[in-house]
Amino acid sequence: MKEVKVRFSSDALAMFDYVTKRSVNSKKEMTMLKAILRNIELLKQKPDLGQSITRRLIPKEYIRKYQVKNLYRIELPDFFRMLYTLNDEEIEIIAFVLDIIDHKKYNKKFRYR
Repeated sequence: MKEVKVRFSSDALAMFDYVTKRSVNSKKEMTMLKAILRNIELLKQKPDLGQSITRRLIPKEYIRKYQVKNLYRIELPDFFRMLYTLNDEEIEIIAFVLDIIDHKKYNKKFRYR
């Protein structure tokens, strides 16, 4: 079986760092951090864990910025979403976390009303 590595985009890393710093004093952020870390470990075991997003719904921003060909969503606490894409190389699978966003930004990005 191929090894699975999880990497973060700069946007996702910024949110992860924010949640990590705030988790010291905030129960809400601690819950979010635990959920993110748990899902990262689950992704390493089962890369297609998240819900697949239909190709036509993939935001053009992700296609331009990251050359995304597939997109998955994992729901997090407090209506947040972790969005990631899979890159299947010869020796490993890379789960590239693109964004960790709240429900309002998610709806706007995917043009839901």
